Formats: sequence, C-alpha cells, structure tokens
Amino acid sequence: MKKRVFMLAAAAAVAGACAPALAQDSQTINLYSARHYATDEQLYDGFTKATGIKINRVDGDDAGIIARLKAEGSASPADVILLVDAARLWRGEHDGLFLPIKSALLDDAIPPSLRAAPAADGGIAWFGFSTRARVIVYDKSRVKPADVATYADLGDPKNKGKLCIRSGSHPYNLSLIGSQLEHMGPEKTEAWLKGMVANMARSPKGGDTDQIKAVAAGECQIAVTNSYYLARLMRSGNPDDRAVAEKVGVVFPNQASWGTHVNIAGAAVARHSKNVAGATKFLEYLASPAAQNYFANGNNEWPVAKGVVTDNPALKAMTGGSGSFKAETIPVSKVGEHLVQVQQMLDRVGFK
Repeated sequence: MKKRVFMLAAAAAVAGACAPALAQDSQTINLYSARHYATDEQLYDGFTKATGIKINRVDGDDAGIIARLKAEGSASPADVILLVDAARLWRGEHDGLFLPIKSALLDDAIPPSLRAAPAADGGIAWFGFSTRARVIVYDKSRVKPADVATYADLGDPKNKGKLCIRSGSHPYNLSLIGSQLEHMGPEKTEAWLKGMVANMARSPKGGDTDQIKAVAAGECQIAVTNSYYLARLMRSGNPDDRAVAEKVGVVFPNQASWGTHVNIAGAAVARHSKNVAGATKFLEYLASPAAQNYFANGNNEWPVAKGVVTDNPALKAMTGGSGSFKAETIPVSKVGEHLVQVQQMLDRVGFK
C-alpha cells in the first residue's frame, strides 16, 4: 500500500495545504479518515492486495474533515470519507459533501437502519460498517445489574450520586441522547437528562476509558462507555488494565424494550471524487467478511454485514458467550436530525 499519511489541521486553510501532494489516478484513492487506529493498516493493506488500488490517507477528526471538505469544494482530492459518528455522517450528507452511490452488494450487506436514506435517484450517501454499543458499566460489589437495566435508570433517583459520564456535548453522548429523543419524545428526554445531572458523582470529564477506571477505583458506581473501550481493557496485555475490567460488570441497556443504542463508523464517497469506481470498490470491500472480521478483532467493534458473526473473545464475554445483543433499529440518520435540539436541552439542564 502507498503509505502517505498526512495529519489534518483543525483550520481548513492549514489542512488544505497538503492537498496537492495527493495523487489523482484510477489506481489510487485518497482517503480522509477519522479512524485513528494503527491496527487499521492491515485493513488498508488487505484492500490493496485484493484490488491493486493504492491508498493515500489523510488523518483528522470528524469535524476537521468536514471543515476541510467544505473549504476545498470542487477542488478536493478526496475520494473516500471515513467518519466515526452517525451525527457527523448526517452532517456531511446534509452539507452536500457526499456522493450518493448505487451498489447492489452494499444494499444487500448493510441493514437499512445503518445507512443513509435513499436519495431521489435511489443512491445512498453513506453506509455504516461497524458499530459500538453504548453500554453501562457498574461496580459489581455495590450495584445490581437490575438497577441499570435501562438508560432511564441513569436518571432515576435510586442512582443519585453514583454516575460518571463524559461531556454531554461529546458526539458519543449527543448520538445517545438523540436516539432517546427519537424513542421518548422531548419532555421525557429532558426530564431524563435532569435526572442524570442530579445523579452525577462528579462533573463530566475525561473519555470513556476514564469513566470505566473511575468505577473500578470507587469514584463512582455506574458509568456510560462505548463497548470497545471496555473490550480493549479486557484484552490488554497490561495486568492493571485487565484488573480494571474485572472490577466492573456490563449491561446492554433496554434489552426488554427497543434495544441498546449503537453508534457507527461509516464511509462515503466524496462529492467531488475523481475516482468514484475505486472509491465504491473500497466501500464494498469494507462490507466483505474479511474486513468485517477485522473491525471485530482489530478494534473490538461489532460487525454489521449480513451473515458475519464475531468471534472476538471480549465481545463474546460481554454478551454471555453469544457475541450478539438486541440493538435499537431506528435509522441512525434520524439521530443527526436531533443534534440542535439535544444541545439546547443539555444547556437548559446544565449537563456540561
């Protein structure tokens, strides 16, 4: 694989400076990626070996990639966009940054709830290729699983003073809250957020791994995290990490109702791609069993393509050996539509 990796600056003007270095030919695709996982090199190598198409990669965060695409306009060299949040994918679609494509392979492999709604011509603007479950971890010595069986329990007075969570404005939580808004409506969702603020053991801070470690350390008793952060600790070569994972239990919320919220890592063909055929092949490759199993085993994410079941030991252990759980089925594209309303709710209830 052609390994030319550029870091994307937050300011679009700075980010655009490296655009001329990217190739524009039929045997190369330019990938703007928000996936910052060194293990993904194997994924990209697999695509090149299978197709002969080389990859030039630009790394950045979701917001920076969106800003760069807007700044570059029709001059953008990007062919494929990889983002790690449903809300950002929705924003890119609605800002006209993606090119809807038609692919019978992708239509068959990826569930409708994990892709954009069809465009007027039937094309799809983006597809989800892996999911991360938004789970609840708890102190096994002080909390019963029944007390955190649903997301609603996070705001229940029975859990007052027990909750650790990262910023409400982080994309992971914006997506979770957006999904609950879709399920419950605005009044119940805002009441739930007020309850969560009242139940916090500390002000929101840190990332998901920090929340798990806080529960293990006794700083709080329950926390919210994406499943792959817990899986990393479970599979870590560091005994201290594994000790943290041993101290906490995990619940996949709402198994008796609409299912656990999942966020996605997804991809799209860039609106002004100069190699649409190569970009489409890359998306189709991401739906292949080899790539799907790589998402599961390389980064502890849940595969989404039809017929693929994970054999990741940590993911199987979390789910009692089955490797599966009941996930919500609302279209993830609906989550993005609620972003402004969700942020306003967070501001009103003081969820920082």
